[in-house]
Amino acid sequence: MAEYLLQVENLSTSFFTDAGEVKAVNGISFELDKGKVLGIVGESGSGKSVTAYSIMQILSFPGRVTGGEIRFKGKDLLKLSDKKMREFRGESISIIFQDPMTSLNPVYTIGNQLDEAIRLHTSRKGQEIRERSLELIGLVGINDPKRRVKQYPHELSGGMRQRVMIAMALACEPDILIADEPTTALDVTIQAQILELIKDLQQQFGMAVIMITHDLGVIADMCDEIIVMYAGSICERGTTDDIFYSPKHEYTKNLLKSIPKAQKSDERLIPIAGNPIDLLNLPDGCAFAPRCKAAMEICLEQSPEEIALSETHSAACWVNVRDYLINHKDDAGAPASGTEGGDQA
Repeated sequence: MAEYLLQVENLSTSFFTDAGEVKAVNGISFELDKGKVLGIVGESGSGKSVTAYSIMQILSFPGRVTGGEIRFKGKDLLKLSDKKMREFRGESISIIFQDPMTSLNPVYTIGNQLDEAIRLHTSRKGQEIRERSLELIGLVGINDPKRRVKQYPHELSGGMRQRVMIAMALACEPDILIADEPTTALDVTIQAQILELIKDLQQQFGMAVIMITHDLGVIADMCDEIIVMYAGSICERGTTDDIFYSPKHEYTKNLLKSIPKAQKSDERLIPIAGNPIDLLNLPDGCAFAPRCKAAMEICLEQSPEEIALSETHSAACWVNVRDYLINHKDDAGAPASGTEGGDQA
């Protein structure tokens, strides 16, 4: 079996609160190859960022990983000591956090914060550290690096602060870069610049990238594979073409309907009806069923498993099971198997 750069298997992460266990990530699995870009998409609260923080092992109390494996080049990260994990972060996997306005320390200069990242994770010393900081500032497209390294975060615009965060993440040329909603709080023009910068740097360094966002439109031309999450689970995965041109899960279809279309500026957007599921009280059936117009009886009673629709495309939706049964009947004309789904449909 080929070894992936990153392999997540049956990952579960919960937050243990006074009100009960919040199952933020519920048994998800995926792989990431070297040089590939994986998009993870979903509404707020779907488990996207918690997945990233679980991989980096930077979960805040009272959250913790409750099951599964996270393997980097075959090594299970969940078995590393705190010291080994601190060395691993930044050197092998780096993360760009979603809010550039608060991710930088306001009382230290840009140069000091970049220097610290380089000092902690590389063998560079003395003047070599500052030279690398200047190099990184220039690499991410910030002009006049010698002046910028002496400035404080409040002296930079939001877009420039996000570029500094990207520079810090690239300080050690990691194998994987996680971008957690990197365009949050930035205007549309700057968003496009930041996404283009990440794309260019990914190609330049050959990094694998995990791009986390709530907006499918943001990653339309960036990703090799897209995972759609809802209520801590993966509801659909596939190539960009699979997701955009042949979506199979009703949640994915609804996400696509909510994206503004430039060529149809007068078209009304269709919001997803209802409210996100309560993660404290997950239902027995499909978590999206209460908001789904295509829901059947079985959707409310039994959680669907992922069905392979092609070599690259799968979805966890009873509607697909019904369609599969209809299209794969035995010679007698009856459903080939799984008649429960057919009866409910």
